[in-house]
Amino acid sequence: MVNSMTGFAARRGGVAGGGAEWAWDLRGVNGKGFDLRHRGLDSVDGLEPLVRAQIGQAVARGNVSLNLKLVRVVSGEVQRLNTNALAGVLAALRVVEDAAVEADLRLAPTTGADLLALRGVLETGTADGEDAPLLAALAADLPLLVAEFNAMRAAEGAVLARVIGAQVAAIAAMVAEARLLAEARRPVVAAALRENLARVLGNAEGADAARVAQELALLAVKADVTEELDRLDAHVAAARGLLADKAQVGRRLDFLMQEVMREANTLCAKSGSTDLTRVGLDLKVVIDQMREQVQNVE
Repeated sequence: MVNSMTGFAARRGGVAGGGAEWAWDLRGVNGKGFDLRHRGLDSVDGLEPLVRAQIGQAVARGNVSLNLKLVRVVSGEVQRLNTNALAGVLAALRVVEDAAVEADLRLAPTTGADLLALRGVLETGTADGEDAPLLAALAADLPLLVAEFNAMRAAEGAVLARVIGAQVAAIAAMVAEARLLAEARRPVVAAALRENLARVLGNAEGADAARVAQELALLAVKADVTEELDRLDAHVAAARGLLADKAQVGRRLDFLMQEVMREANTLCAKSGSTDLTRVGLDLKVVIDQMREQVQNVE
């Protein structure tokens, strides 16, 4: 089956019994490899590696972005005394008091409230273990978000498969037409070769007969497009096989399109007729359109 690299999913949730609410969205666009960018995951300890593991298993290619907006409904903030900062403040206070005594200055008494009001002495943070239920709730919601994301990518992939399948069928039809045109022009090519042979032999006194035969054979090979048409048929069969494959086929389809375009270019270069050139140019147009669609396949 074909998956698209383009997708979107969004979910809202919250911790049972209150405590936190969240909203997150997951977006994906085409890319050469897998690249995950995120915002808001660092607000919950242990969430980022969990997210990377799950999305990494679900997505093989594409530029993916995940945004998390988290609101803690009930604050679990606690205040802690930073003993190192307090010791530094007390040492500095002793220095100041000693300097005041030497200068015969009187200082107002320092209270505990004054010390706690100084920056860094009293720290605010979350209670130990507060993120554990929140992480568990987010971890339970994440697979649902990823499933919605993949469902959209699969739906768009099904549309892509139909579009690409129709383009493959168009290529197959053009190759069949080109084969008929190539057969129809065969007598014309043969007559042209006989005429060229007569002209060469008529002016070939002293020429190397083996070299003359070699050049004529080369002309015949250059005029024959059978190999190009056979390879195009093989590429069409390969494309249909990839569209039916259950694995990620985007890279292989992309490479295959390069090979198909190479054969189409050779066909145009060797056509030798207006009709065959027309088919070759039409073929290149469809191949280019198909290559644009393939860029979105995972």
